[in-house]
Amino acid sequence: MPLSKRTKTRTANDESTASSEPDHSDAGKDISQMDSLQEAQLEIERQGGTFDAQGQLQKRVERPFFAKARFVLPFGIILGLLLGCLLNNMQEMHAHLGLLMEERDISLRIPEIDFSRVEVEWGRLRSNIPPVWKLNNDGREFQAGEAMKRRGLTAQHPVVLVPGIVSTGLESWSTSPEYRAFFREKLWGGFNMLSQVTFNRDKWIAAMMLDPNTGLDPPGVKIRAAEGVDAASSFMKGYWLWAKIIENLAVVGYDTNNLHLASYDWRLSMWNLEERDGYFSRLKATIEGFKKRQGKRVVLAAHSMGSTVRVEFLHFKWVESSQHGGGGPDWVENHIETFVSIAGTHLAKAMAAFLSGEMKDTVQMNPAGAYVLERFFSRKERQKLFRSWAGSASMWVKGGNAVWGDETWAPDDEYGALHTHGELISFRHEMLVAQGAIAAEQLSNMTAETAGTWILERTPTSFQKMIWTNYSFGIERDVEVLKRNDLDHRKWTNPLEMRYAHGPHESEEPLVDAETAMCTGLDTNTCNRPRAPLDYLAQSHSSWIDADYSDENVTPKVRNGVKMGEGDGTVSLLSLGAMCVEGWKRPRWNPGRINVTTVELPHRPVPRMPRGGANTSDHVDILGSTGLNELLLKVATGVGHEIEDSFVSHIREYARRVRWD
Repeated sequence: MPLSKRTKTRTANDESTASSEPDHSDAGKDISQMDSLQEAQLEIERQGGTFDAQGQLQKRVERPFFAKARFVLPFGIILGLLLGCLLNNMQEMHAHLGLLMEERDISLRIPEIDFSRVEVEWGRLRSNIPPVWKLNNDGREFQAGEAMKRRGLTAQHPVVLVPGIVSTGLESWSTSPEYRAFFREKLWGGFNMLSQVTFNRDKWIAAMMLDPNTGLDPPGVKIRAAEGVDAASSFMKGYWLWAKIIENLAVVGYDTNNLHLASYDWRLSMWNLEERDGYFSRLKATIEGFKKRQGKRVVLAAHSMGSTVRVEFLHFKWVESSQHGGGGPDWVENHIETFVSIAGTHLAKAMAAFLSGEMKDTVQMNPAGAYVLERFFSRKERQKLFRSWAGSASMWVKGGNAVWGDETWAPDDEYGALHTHGELISFRHEMLVAQGAIAAEQLSNMTAETAGTWILERTPTSFQKMIWTNYSFGIERDVEVLKRNDLDHRKWTNPLEMRYAHGPHESEEPLVDAETAMCTGLDTNTCNRPRAPLDYLAQSHSSWIDADYSDENVTPKVRNGVKMGEGDGTVSLLSLGAMCVEGWKRPRWNPGRINVTTVELPHRPVPRMPRGGANTSDHVDILGSTGLNELLLKVATGVGHEIEDSFVSHIREYARRVRWD
């Protein structure tokens, strides 16, 4: 039988009578009672119970073993060691383990171990790992750069890289007590983001959302773009973005003296990028500094949404405007050698995300990925995040039915198509019937124009006012109006409405504001109640992509509720190329007659490689393709004249069908 230690406490009265003879019979009773109580307490504890403050018996809930510290801490150390083996040098493991133990306040001396032999063997093992398992290195590092170097080509023009949406890492500079744990930590990008999303999800969402009225930081929060080439080299260890391009540029002589990655907070509207961060002013100063020091004009390369940022800066209104950049009409001609748009979202990318928080990328995930996404971010939460990020609205569909077609046709319809791409949003009749007679009677498939109005009617007025004050999505054919648009910043992200030229936020916001659900202009007095049938639908039904519906036997094919058309897997072919092959060939949108060369790269991924290999043209993975790296290096090393138009799709035919005139 286990022995228990008993402690005796004395009071002042006890001390005063300590010398007197004790009452042995009473003492025996007390000891007997104490033994009985302790035995009862031990029995209760063995059965998993305890007493609360009022002396009531409480049943203790036993936590699972994997949730206890005795499991979590060793598991974390073991996992860290494994990741260290996979992603770091063996020589660094001793320092990493020591730092981890110091952070956990563990006093244990780690013996000095010579890992040299182990590292040699580990290197031999890694060299035999097939490329499919090498997340960061796949055997083509520096190859494009080496090929250019063998030709005797070296760095000629300074290079500025502009990343796309969600590519730039975002870090916290918040000093409010509730956010101090995040200080100087990456909240977007890196493994720390995964940690915060997993264990501190609500606080992470609150920090990442912008104020719905100002489009800026909510009270107590300060999130800023990470700086330097590492800000968008990789999204996290092993998943590269610009890293391949930076590696190849380095081979021909580029470093931080002639290479700059212009990271930015992609959540902000273009106006707020300058208002809060002075982004365009700093970009202008960087380019001018390169030109002054090196005497050469700058090559500007942008990916995805970065092309829209470039439109705002160089297209070329902000930098030239006397009210903004003050560069004058010849600034672009004097400072920019070439602009390279990589998978640019010139005319559209995002629409469904603002309605339901979904897009093709989310509904076509494998079941495990879909479970994780829904487990940590519901459609409603993703919808709120997207609507607070005004920057993403720059990729709203532009040009209306003239570009995207209507109920009967679309420029990119395939021969014999059963459904037209002109119907941007479609409804399954049986689903509408299941939701009620009003839904079945009132809703029909929607074009770009009707879909835009319909989506806005289902958003808060704060989102609608953000759209109206920052963006415009039409098409302008009148040359005189295009000239006047040079002074309207809302037009600067839409290439169809401006000219190329030389020279407490955490509270639940309703889906729609019942009495003021539609804004038609900048004045808040123009917010009106929507039509009655739509009002009913907006407040009674949520909308989502019907991911259960697929049909491979129709043209175009439908997969997980998404009509499949041509493009790079994320951006449609019309958005990628119509302006390049047709729109900017016309004087009204390109009065300076700037030469535009279009190169399409074939999509030939290697099935066994997660990122597709050297010949992929996927929207993100193209940044590592050999073809793109060679093109960019040619421009940077001064032989861009070798590049000629090259096509693998029907973009020229599709672009001619657009109603430009």
